[in-house]
Amino acid sequence: MTRIGQRFLLLLVLAMPLQFAHAGTACEEVAQDATAFVKAVKLAENTSAALDASGAEVALIARVGQDLSKYDLRYSHMAYTWRDHPKGRWTVVHLLNQCGTAKSKVFDQGLANFFLDDLFAYESQIVIPSAQSQKRIVAMLASQAPARLHGENYNMLAFPFSPKYQNSNQWVLETYAASASDTAIDDRGAAQSWLKQAGYTPNTIWVPSVKRLGARVFRANVAFDDHPMGRRIAGQIDIVTVESVVRFVKKRDPGTTESVVGIQ
Repeated sequence: MTRIGQRFLLLLVLAMPLQFAHAGTACEEVAQDATAFVKAVKLAENTSAALDASGAEVALIARVGQDLSKYDLRYSHMAYTWRDHPKGRWTVVHLLNQCGTAKSKVFDQGLANFFLDDLFAYESQIVIPSAQSQKRIVAMLASQAPARLHGENYNMLAFPFSPKYQNSNQWVLETYAASASDTAIDDRGAAQSWLKQAGYTPNTIWVPSVKRLGARVFRANVAFDDHPMGRRIAGQIDIVTVESVVRFVKKRDPGTTESVVGIQ
């Protein structure tokens, strides 16, 4: 394709209304901002280069989809990226909420699509388990475990030890459990039991009653009825965060490394 043709194609893509399945947000048809598009593609390129340089087969990656600093959190959404995925090099495998509804699906996407989600900051976290753990994760991803451990009922603030709902980071954690356990994990209940025994600790955020009521009334993808009553009344909401997943993976697998990739 000629340079003029390439520019025309880029302009056409930028002008099209894009609709995405987001990690916990509502889908809206918006014209993709050119600057944001270029930044997202650049971040994908830099992340891909870092993954190639690492020699990894698979990694966990995270993005900054929203400002969570008031909760002392940085990253909002985590996924796997698999180098030799049947659909293409460094394909991202993750769970996404379907446009603010109470449902979710597991998607396979390219790295660029992973970062085309209205990011708060153009930065990615790359978490690379040890070589042995990587092989187990790849075997898990190639099996029926990702589908078997998918809970269709989505809750952005799902309680980590209840199978009633599931969110994106919880799906990553539970499938990681399936890869790390020495015994077969056939369902989400078994995954959560293993995580408890293995010492997984969620993050706790403060959500006062007024906010809980408003979120439940106006958002289909937020619920609190899976949380223990006492902690819920106290406003103590335990959730699976990217940070808690990274802590747990590093605790289980001391050979894990992490790095941050940005753009200039």
